[in-house]
Amino acid sequence: MWLMVVSVPLLPAVLMVSTRFRVKASALCRRAVAWVLRLVRGRVCVRSTHAFVFSECTHGRADSVLETFDLYAKTHPSLCISPQTAEAVGEVMKRVRPSRVLELGTHCGYTSVHLLRLLPPAGRLITVELDPLTAELGEEIILVAGFKHTQFQVLTSSSAEAIPTLRSNLEPDEGSSEGLDLVLMDHDPEQYLQDLLALEKEELLRPSGCSVLLIHRNQRAEEVRGILDQIRARVDCFCIRTELQVLTEVFYQRGDSQRDR
Repeated sequence: MWLMVVSVPLLPAVLMVSTRFRVKASALCRRAVAWVLRLVRGRVCVRSTHAFVFSECTHGRADSVLETFDLYAKTHPSLCISPQTAEAVGEVMKRVRPSRVLELGTHCGYTSVHLLRLLPPAGRLITVELDPLTAELGEEIILVAGFKHTQFQVLTSSSAEAIPTLRSNLEPDEGSSEGLDLVLMDHDPEQYLQDLLALEKEELLRPSGCSVLLIHRNQRAEEVRGILDQIRARVDCFCIRTELQVLTEVFYQRGDSQRDR
C-alpha cells in the first residue's frame, strides 16, 4: 500500500520521461533507417550511373562523359549536380581560375570532371569521398574522361579525417603557404560549417583569397540560412560573394590582403 501511495504522485513524471525516451528512440531509429536507405540507394545509383556512362561515352573525351551523364540523368535518379548547378560552378571556376581545388563529395565523378576540364594543365584536384565503392567508381570515370593521376587524387575518407592530412597531399612545389584556391563542398551539409572552419584552422585556404562553394541540394532554407549567418558573423575573414538557389560562394581572405576585397 505504501508503495502505491509513493508511486502515484510520481506517475506523471515517469510517463513524461518514458514518452520523451520513446520519441527520441523513434527519431533515432528513423534517422538510422533513412541513412541506410540513402546508402543503399546511393550505391545502386552509383553502380548504374557508372555502368551507363562507361559503356555509352567516348573514352578519353571529357565532354562526351559529361553529355552521357546528362543523358542518364534525364531518365534515371542521379547523384550528379544539376546542369544549372554545373553552369554556376563553371562560371566561378572561370572567374577564379584556380590551380589547386578540393572537392568534398566525389559521388559519381561528374563534378570532378567538370572541375578538371577547367583547371590549367598544371592544376590539381583532390577529391574526398567517404564511401569506398563510390570513390572507386568515381575515380574510374575520371580516368575514362581522359585525366591522369598526376592531375587528381581521390581520398577515401571522411572529410573530418581527410582535412588534417591534405597538406601532405599537395605537390611540394605548390608551397604549403599558398593553400587551396577553391573548395567545393557537396557532401554532408551538416559538415559544411565544421569543415570550413577546419580548413581555416589547418591554414589550407589561400590567405590572399579562396572561394568555397557550398552546394545546396535538399537543404531547407532555414538550414542554409543558419550556416550562412554563422559565416557572416566572421567578418574578419569570410564574406558571401555569390548567393544562388543552387549554391553559395563564400570568399575567404585574411591578413593585410583583406583591404583588397
